[in-house]
Amino acid sequence: MVKRGRLVAFFLIVLVLGATIGTTYSDIANKIKLGLDLQGGFEVLYDVEPIGDEEVTRSVLESTVSTLERRVNAIGISEPSFNIEEPNRIRVQLAGVEDQDEAREMLATTAELSFRDVNDKKYLDGSDIKEGSAEQDFDPETNQPIVTVQFKDPDRFGDTTKEIRENPELTDQVVIWMDYEEGDTYEEENLKEDSKVISAPTFEQVLRTTDIMIRGDFTIESADRLADLLNAGSLPVDLEEEYSNSVGAQFGQQALDKTVFASILGVLLVFIYMIFYYRFPGVIAAITLSIYVYLVLLVFQLMNGVLTLPGIAALVLGVGMAVDANIITYERIKEEIKEGKSIKAAFKAGNQHSLSTIFDANITTLIAASVLFIFGTSSVKGFATLLIISIVLSFITAVFGSRLFLGFWVYSNILNKRPGWFGVKQNQILDINSSEEVKPTFFGKQFDFVKHRKKFFRISIGLIVIGIACLALFRLNLGIDFTAGSRVEVLADQTLTAEEIEEGFEALDLEVSAPIVLSGDNQNIAVARFSDELSQDKVSEVRSHFEEKYGSQPTVNTVSNVVGKELAKNAVLAVLYASIGIIIYVTIRFEFFSALTAILALLHDAFFIVALFSITRLEFDITIIAAILTIVGYSINDTIVTFDRIRENLKKKKKIKSIAELAKIVNHSLMQTLARSINTVLTVIFAALMLLIFGANAITNFSFALVVGLIAGTYSSLFIAAQIWLVWRGKSINDKPITYTEKKHNDGPQV
Repeated sequence: MVKRGRLVAFFLIVLVLGATIGTTYSDIANKIKLGLDLQGGFEVLYDVEPIGDEEVTRSVLESTVSTLERRVNAIGISEPSFNIEEPNRIRVQLAGVEDQDEAREMLATTAELSFRDVNDKKYLDGSDIKEGSAEQDFDPETNQPIVTVQFKDPDRFGDTTKEIRENPELTDQVVIWMDYEEGDTYEEENLKEDSKVISAPTFEQVLRTTDIMIRGDFTIESADRLADLLNAGSLPVDLEEEYSNSVGAQFGQQALDKTVFASILGVLLVFIYMIFYYRFPGVIAAITLSIYVYLVLLVFQLMNGVLTLPGIAALVLGVGMAVDANIITYERIKEEIKEGKSIKAAFKAGNQHSLSTIFDANITTLIAASVLFIFGTSSVKGFATLLIISIVLSFITAVFGSRLFLGFWVYSNILNKRPGWFGVKQNQILDINSSEEVKPTFFGKQFDFVKHRKKFFRISIGLIVIGIACLALFRLNLGIDFTAGSRVEVLADQTLTAEEIEEGFEALDLEVSAPIVLSGDNQNIAVARFSDELSQDKVSEVRSHFEEKYGSQPTVNTVSNVVGKELAKNAVLAVLYASIGIIIYVTIRFEFFSALTAILALLHDAFFIVALFSITRLEFDITIIAAILTIVGYSINDTIVTFDRIRENLKKKKKIKSIAELAKIVNHSLMQTLARSINTVLTVIFAALMLLIFGANAITNFSFALVVGLIAGTYSSLFIAAQIWLVWRGKSINDKPITYTEKKHNDGPQV
């Protein structure tokens, strides 16, 4: 008898959730902060150097950040981000800022005001000025823009003018300096076009007053800027730029539009494939995955996270990986149905047997994502954060959400005697009382992977040798993240040529250090690299030149030699620590041999990504390390599913005394997990391919690395990891047979 109440509950819950998502999704999406790569803006990493003998302590860094915040607030930038990075760095991110040059100039200016005589003796400084008193005004005599400020003590200024006036060697002038440095002279500075001398007014009598006017060659805007700087205060330190990334607003908007479109396509393809292959459970998967996407965005917004291009990629990849938990469960349910169990018994057994596999697979991916967060730069940290959220929420929605929704239908009895709804044909189902075992097939065929293991080993060894040769000959086309220098990406609404871009840089007295790379839908994006770091003034020139020529500000990325070395070091450490963490976990859950072969498999996958980047000459930057670590997590995920099934089959046999028996079990396990492996890689590749084909140019190489890694990961899980484990464990099996003496479980028929 059909229990209609369960079906009513299912539809009510789905309708309520659908209505909630439909009415709140737009609001949540709009509240998520966008990174500078999605809306334009810039990011700067400053090295904080002391002024004089003062030590750079945490309190000095906090004081510096406070001053920087006041400056940024003065020019109306919303939601700036300031992060102190020990021991002596400050990272500033200003997304959506309209005038990047003005903001950068205001940030980096020390703004140390001093009052001196014409021989450069200092009498007063910015600390003598009343806080917040600086204002832009107009000279009552000439009506020119000026800046007015107030002194705290009128006698201090009076004593200064008196001392200067009484010295016969001095003219009656107070020279007002901005950022005076040892060795500067009024005589030389006064002749410069871009002088540090703001003003040098004369006076005819001792002035004991709190109010002074600073005259100079000001515009209203420059007078406003000076007033803001004075009110914000001088920096207690010097700031040296170690890294910068400047993204034009049009670049950001185009990247957002293209990547969102690619993401939607990728998710839709995953949904269609799941429904096509798994029938009704695929529909349930599409529902829970929709909830999953909503929850990821909701949690990210509540965490006040900043969404970047790699972050969107993490969300789309998360959909592909989240579907893996559904695939593992649905494949187990199909196996149980084929063994002759009832739909209810198959549902219960499938859920029970798949839980530990899903848990192990998610933990290892979580290890890789956590290492990525610890060692990654700001945008990579955003990717890792979203990946961690995705992993946790995918476990919740797949394990609890999918089981709840499918359970409503299973326990309503409406699916009884309807195996076709699960993609199982009637002629595939065995009699439950039969001793015959279900033979795993893929599209009706069986394969003997173990028999051909030596061929697979030879193929991999051959490819590795070729890869090593290519790396030795061509090396990697390392991006400025690892080599230091500058990278300029020009966007136009027309087809570009390398010659015209080179001419543009030549007009700015710049010589590119590598061939211009053209890309984009219509060859409308050009990338130029420079071995030297472009100065702040030169970056401003580049941006102005190409904006005037093509109507869009270019993206300019600059990395110092110090930061480049650190990024390279952190990349190696990230892969190393991820591998160690995975070895420890897999050893605990399985055995050391399993952990070692799993690591060999993931290093095999990572190597092929590196080798292909050497062959294709694509730029290898810090986002590729993020892709490699993502593949590390995926590869170990896939391998663990295979090892988990091998362990389960070994337990059933109780004792294995020969390599022939062990080989049979390994091959049987590979065949049992083959559909899961193929379906998982297809769903994730759907998402990655859409990002590669339709996504923003900035993540093209990242997406390429993912596609290569996904294919290599599936290959290594099927043909390398389990096969190496078989060879190693088989060598000692005669002396040390595999024996399980656990408490006997009831594996009898269930109805």
